[in-house]
Amino acid sequence: MIHEFILDADWKGGRNSEGTISTGNLNTVISIPQPMGGPGTGTNPDEMLLGAAATCYIITLAAMLERSDIAVDRLTMRSEGHVDVTNNIFTYKEIIHRPQIILAADASERQQEKALMLAHKAEQSCMISRAVAGNVQLSTVPDIQIAKSL
Repeated sequence: MIHEFILDADWKGGRNSEGTISTGNLNTVISIPQPMGGPGTGTNPDEMLLGAAATCYIITLAAMLERSDIAVDRLTMRSEGHVDVTNNIFTYKEIIHRPQIILAADASERQQEKALMLAHKAEQSCMISRAVAGNVQLSTVPDIQIAKSL
């Protein structure tokens, strides 16, 4: 089964202009970020690639934890994208996911170990990670904690 996604884009000029994109529930202004010499309005491809990678990863991780019957009290994450500029060539070098998984207060040591393993496995299972693998270095730095009992 093939799932099709369609995006419509409209660009209003040269390199330092801005445009819009629209796809499904995503409707936003786009431009080149200010640190890269652009106007910095709306979002940009660098943020969207990081957003796609982070969204795919956290949804994949949540599904894997659920399928493994690991009760999660809270799942949060910070992701970093690193872009290198050498000789005016921009290269997306690395994405680092830093998930914080707070397990239910009664989580066993085995569930903690499995949650850690799944945090790393989710990176290889995510569709976006697989799409950029070999071009962008991907890494995961999980933090597994147990919720405090009341």
